Amino acid sequence: MPVLTDFVKAYDVRGLVPEQLSPDVARALGTAFAEVIAIPDGKDRVVIGYDMRPSSPDLSGAFADGINARGIDVTLIGLCSTDGLYYASGALDLPGAMFTASHNPAKYNGIKLCRAAAQPVGQDTGLGEVRDLAQWLLDGRSGLPAPRSARGTIEIRDMLADYSAFLRSLVDLSGSRPLKIVVDAANGMSGLTVPAVLGTAAGLPPLPLEIVPLYFELDGTFPNHEANPLDPANLVDLQEAVRVHGADLGLAFDGDADRCFVVDADGKPVSPSAITGLVAAREISRAREAGERDVAIVHNVISSAAVAEVCREHQATPVRTRVGHSFIKAEMARVGAVFGGEHSAHYYFRDFWFADTGMLAALHVLAALGEQDRPLDEIARNYERYASSGEINSTVEDQSSIVDRVRAWADVRKAGIDELDGLTVTAPESTSEMWWFNVRASNTEPLLRLNVEAGDRETMIRIRDEVLGLIRGGAAPARDEEERPE
Repeated sequence: MPVLTDFVKAYDVRGLVPEQLSPDVARALGTAFAEVIAIPDGKDRVVIGYDMRPSSPDLSGAFADGINARGIDVTLIGLCSTDGLYYASGALDLPGAMFTASHNPAKYNGIKLCRAAAQPVGQDTGLGEVRDLAQWLLDGRSGLPAPRSARGTIEIRDMLADYSAFLRSLVDLSGSRPLKIVVDAANGMSGLTVPAVLGTAAGLPPLPLEIVPLYFELDGTFPNHEANPLDPANLVDLQEAVRVHGADLGLAFDGDADRCFVVDADGKPVSPSAITGLVAAREISRAREAGERDVAIVHNVISSAAVAEVCREHQATPVRTRVGHSFIKAEMARVGAVFGGEHSAHYYFRDFWFADTGMLAALHVLAALGEQDRPLDEIARNYERYASSGEINSTVEDQSSIVDRVRAWADVRKAGIDELDGLTVTAPESTSEMWWFNVRASNTEPLLRLNVEAGDRETMIRIRDEVLGLIRGGAAPARDEEERPE
């Protein structure tokens, strides 16, 4: 039997099929999920969805079997996006499981778990206990108490129309000017959700949108390109199609369609920090119109400084937190934030049970563009104020000693330092320059991740190269590709 600690990660399950994640493993995880999450939380039903990967139906069925064996019923909503599963968990007030490996290659699959109302289940909030009990079962142990009731049942329910109508109720596009948009689904789940939310496939009224589809056929082998828009190579087809069709913008979703990336009419990517600022401004205004006085927005430590500036300009409170969805969701709940954004293009909404939904972020971008005549690049300029390096990864042997070296560099320059998540260094008060950078160690690999932002490109390059020199120091080989946590 596989060792579950090898592929049950901090936030989800993500493993090779069938070497690691097999129906037997999924069944054990289902039993453990019922025992650790559903039953203690007083829930007699779990909602399950899955993506388009060939292994997803069998794995989700085995997981449901494990749940049923403990006397817990299952609502199976079938093919859906991850935010579609979060919607079902919230609307039905049920714990849930989504079978997906997001943007990972076809040989992988995984599970994202949540409590009722889409509350995350991570390593410190139940996932570790689910893993350990499942391993105990796989190792042939016995001794679970008898189920409290007869074997559970399975109910099949289609919630796509309800999900689509709910999202439309949060952002009204009916008064938008006509827009032409290219959408690259990468053969992932947005091939199902885009026609339902932005089109008429779910029986909703037509919107003033002309959609040019790219790779809408659901195919978990990803025959056209990987469903990972973080890699610039996977945006090339979208960028070309936007220019060829004279579209107003382009949207790219990852495999499970919970993240959305945006390119403007020239095919230039709009940074997730800029989208965070744009959506934050809209959500702040909406909260104000509803009579709220104290409005908060959450962002992580490597979001652009422009995000906090936009919040303050709109008399809202920016709240800075660690990278990772469990941290941002917990902080949003703590402060009652209306919205939260991450550099990885995860966007979280209080009106969506504090969960992330790329489709709702896309609706906000379309609304912002459709309510005025300016092109997207002009609108985005107000939120893209600084030069950024993106995330640069370096392979290192001794993470802590290199971080100490960077800290010493900052101390000599009397730069500002904080350690909320890794090491964040800001320009000393004695200089007129604007720059900051963050160095974070990977929890799973011998990597240091560097993000640099500055008031101009020349300063950004200078700081980036100085810090990279400290990190790499002629030692281990470097990895320059962007690699951000899912």
